[in-house]
Amino acid sequence: MIEPSLQCGDHVVLEQNHFQKLLDALIRSGYQIIGPTPGEGSIIYGKLSSVSDLPIGWTDEQEGGMYRLKKRDDKALFGYGVGPHSWKNFLFPSVQRLWQAKRDGNGFQITEEEAEIPKFAFIGVRSCDIHAISIQDKTFLQGKFVDPNYQSRREDIFLAAINCGKAGGTCFCVSMGTGPRADSGFDIAMTEILENGRHYFLTEIGTERGAGIFREIPHRKADEEEKHTANTVVEKTAGQMGRSLDTHNIKEILYRNYEHPRWDDVAQRCLACANCTLVCPTCFCAAVEDGTDVTGEHAERWRKLDSCFNLDHSYIHGGSIRSSIKSRYRQWLTHKLATWIDQFGTTGCVGCGRCITWCPVAIDITEEARAIRESDQANQQPP
Repeated sequence: MIEPSLQCGDHVVLEQNHFQKLLDALIRSGYQIIGPTPGEGSIIYGKLSSVSDLPIGWTDEQEGGMYRLKKRDDKALFGYGVGPHSWKNFLFPSVQRLWQAKRDGNGFQITEEEAEIPKFAFIGVRSCDIHAISIQDKTFLQGKFVDPNYQSRREDIFLAAINCGKAGGTCFCVSMGTGPRADSGFDIAMTEILENGRHYFLTEIGTERGAGIFREIPHRKADEEEKHTANTVVEKTAGQMGRSLDTHNIKEILYRNYEHPRWDDVAQRCLACANCTLVCPTCFCAAVEDGTDVTGEHAERWRKLDSCFNLDHSYIHGGSIRSSIKSRYRQWLTHKLATWIDQFGTTGCVGCGRCITWCPVAIDITEEARAIRESDQANQQPP
């Protein structure tokens, strides 16, 4: 059944056996579909054309420094937490050529990079990652200067959110106010429901673009019981967070504790491997490299993803201003939870837990923030 009068804000039911029709409708509309798929020993984001590409019946176990896949006892399509990939892989590529130049007599000609950008449809986007995308939007689109490369990839994205039915062992989105329910920023938002032999998706229409796609595929209006069931799924997930982080006055607390001994403790464990920044959905540090061929006839400029954990990232004439691991870890954490607020009006952390899971020595941002908070509170007590 198709409801031609479908409007934004409506809640409809998409049966699991019609999910392929959703993908087909997006493909007909010219989208390249990107979504979760098993690969590299985890669940990553890649091109999709069929429901069979999704991680059907797979889930994951996550803890500090630990990630493993295991089979579920059902055929859920989205029954896992977030993996090592984030959507910045497609919006902010790790390596990108910005322009080329060729010698022309006594001068030169610059050729702007004109790579063909696909029209993306992101499938299975979690609420924490929607917030991460909005943070990068502020960085690249809403400031004084707009990044044209990011803008060309960001516009016209069809965003199909999935409300979380399972919290990961390192998730703390509830603490950050970023999940587990997607409340804005999507074209459609789905809650996957498996109960009493039924498998369906309670879907909220977020935009006219989302309504247009759903007008092409079988669906029906959701009843109150189905809406209640979907709410129960998300509420249960909210109570399963593996971590928590108290954000009250976190900026002021970190500003007061630049010389806290905890920074020395964490520096003894930190490998400065940059894993946390690579998997983080909001980190955007980059380096710009210029190169030329041996003839001097051709030059190029490239932007490459970088990390504040790399010694060269803070290099200025005379040396690096953050030569110690202690200073680099402190820069990362205080930027995420404090100075980012001054820059963009929000924290740079969305509570996805990736940095905890993929740290080889299991350094935990929530644990480090808690230790500094507890010490600060003790110091603030009157004698």
